[in-house]
Amino acid sequence: MNALFKNRVFLIVASADLLQQLGIWIRNMALLFYVMEQSGNNPVAVSLLTALEYLPIFLFSLIGGTFADRWNPKKTVIAGDTLSALSIIVIVLLIFAGLWQAVFVATVISAIVSQFSQPSSAILFRQHIPADQVGTAVGITQSMMAIFMILGPVVGTFIYTQLGLYASLIALVMIFMIAAGIQLLLPDSKREVREEKTSPWTDLQDGLRYVWERSNLRLTCVLFLISGISIGLTQPLDVFLAINRLGLPKEGVQWLTASEGVGMLIGGLLAATMTGWVARYRKSVMTGVMLIWAVLTFIEVLSIFPALTASTRVLSGLCAAFFEVIFVAFMIQEVKEDYIGRVNGVIIPMMMAGVLMGTSISGVLMNISSLFVVYSLSSILTLSCCLLTLRLKLSKSETNPVLV
Repeated sequence: MNALFKNRVFLIVASADLLQQLGIWIRNMALLFYVMEQSGNNPVAVSLLTALEYLPIFLFSLIGGTFADRWNPKKTVIAGDTLSALSIIVIVLLIFAGLWQAVFVATVISAIVSQFSQPSSAILFRQHIPADQVGTAVGITQSMMAIFMILGPVVGTFIYTQLGLYASLIALVMIFMIAAGIQLLLPDSKREVREEKTSPWTDLQDGLRYVWERSNLRLTCVLFLISGISIGLTQPLDVFLAINRLGLPKEGVQWLTASEGVGMLIGGLLAATMTGWVARYRKSVMTGVMLIWAVLTFIEVLSIFPALTASTRVLSGLCAAFFEVIFVAFMIQEVKEDYIGRVNGVIIPMMMAGVLMGTSISGVLMNISSLFVVYSLSSILTLSCCLLTLRLKLSKSETNPVLV
């Protein structure tokens, strides 16, 4: 672990990621409260905001991953944060002109840009971090990001309630510009010159073929689709869980998110110190995570006690951290470097497609039924994912996962 904290690339990428996470949470809380105020607490409007956040990820993830495999990763991450900052400035001007609906555009643009920069960050990890340290690196960054999942909603809520929407958006501009400046310190990172010149379309087809020919990657795609639907059903309704089940004001949703962040912090630290065990029992850990996740989702909607609900969110965050560490380490370690962006660009859109399906019907489904029905359906879908994780083909000892 000491070697990682001496690794220049790890420190820079991790620092930039942390700033981006803080910015994302400031944006999320500000836009959530603003849209609720403008729409009169309409669950359909809230679910639309979430859907617009994930739609660009679904549409651009594969394209972004394809170009990330071709472009200089250092230049890509710097350009991504710079464009994010500039786009927020344009949004501020539009809102000042009276177009409050421009807040939806802010979410869309930010999500599009991230689809080009995130795969490049994974490529930088692959290039500059030894393979035996990747799992620990992912666990550490997951834990540090969880800190901002705890602080981000609190900071975002404070800035919005005390200073307003404009202050929140200006803070976003500053954060993204600082992140871009930090990444200027990255060492030059060039892609290897290919012997055969191919078009982006050919590369995209090659990436799809790479995933299709590997059974575990196909299973992972289906797993992400179903889990995405499950997440999409409940995520826009967290604020209504706080209001209707716990009797809290809408700002109380920050404490549910912060509780999940505590769990992710604990889970990330545990996963970072248990990378060998996690890798050895990868299939069992993934199955257990899905089973626990399903039970916790059901408990959340039954609970009318803030302390119990917060406790379930802590455990949910812990499960999420383990799942994230397993998946990211798998992507970086097991997939060939030339395919990381494209494989990421195939698998992530599957989850985003599921999230979009879930968010697009969650508000409507809640209106015609109840929170209990929506959360119960989410729990059942997550439980079904156990059938997929059990089908992953690993070696008998589970020490050498056969994933590619």
